[in-house]
Amino acid sequence: MGKVEEFEELRRLLFSIAYRILGSVGEAEDAVQETWLRYDASRTRPVSAKAFLAATVTRIAIDVLRSARVRREEYVGPWLPEPLLDDPYQDPARAAELADSVSMAALLLLERLSPLERSVFVLREVFAFGFDEIAAAVGRSEAACRQLLVRARRHMHEGRPRFEADRQERQELARRFFEALTQGDVDGLQNLLSADVQLVGDGGGKAPQLARAVVGAENVARLLAAVYPLMARVDITFEPHEVNGQPGALFRDRDGKILHILALDTLDGQIQTIRAVINPDKLSHLGPVADAWAVDREVKQARRTQ
Repeated sequence: MGKVEEFEELRRLLFSIAYRILGSVGEAEDAVQETWLRYDASRTRPVSAKAFLAATVTRIAIDVLRSARVRREEYVGPWLPEPLLDDPYQDPARAAELADSVSMAALLLLERLSPLERSVFVLREVFAFGFDEIAAAVGRSEAACRQLLVRARRHMHEGRPRFEADRQERQELARRFFEALTQGDVDGLQNLLSADVQLVGDGGGKAPQLARAVVGAENVARLLAAVYPLMARVDITFEPHEVNGQPGALFRDRDGKILHILALDTLDGQIQTIRAVINPDKLSHLGPVADAWAVDREVKQARRTQ
């Protein structure tokens, strides 16, 4: 097998590693491309292409994450990961770990870790790499990597996200939620939301966004029931779709361009968190992006003429 074939066989794994470390589709794709350039330029063939490429993409991702953290500290409003509709890497033996680790809740928890802790956690807990391979990837001893993992596990387990275990139950809850949303049914929405539900939006200062998170079932239900019928009047539609392994939907303008996505965290038959990504920079990998400011003006006009 040549270098190109080896790399292409592992591309999906490399992207999945980089995405979990970075929380960004674009940055993960760039890290994978840089990994190929380094592999192609290497004059020697490694004993294990998988170990070499995983180590390379991890080191690149760590460097990118360190610089990205400075930008995230200056980010306007809440920061959310770039939405991932489909995880390209599949491994039946690691299905549960892969699904849990790609959720927005888990990615936000990973943000609490240092770049090294995050990388060690991802490589070990999600992809089951050996400590010898992890040590080579992050440039630390195996003993140091074990300590990094202990700290990372402690932080992650303290706030470990829990989700509805049954996929069918999650989908049914999401179906009822979007049905109530379409109808502007305040009571119907409120019955599906946990008492302390949160609605969080990420516009990054580049799209209309909430000034702060909306908290509480009644507040969230009333806001959603007031806004969506107005959006429907200006031809905003949505299509249910899993977002980062959880129920969600893509919202589109009348021309079919992406306006925003919603992702739902569900537990015990209720919706715990609703996350909306509106920042156009985080949606461009999904297709053409709508002008959210123009849509906002139309919605406000619809409210005035209601």
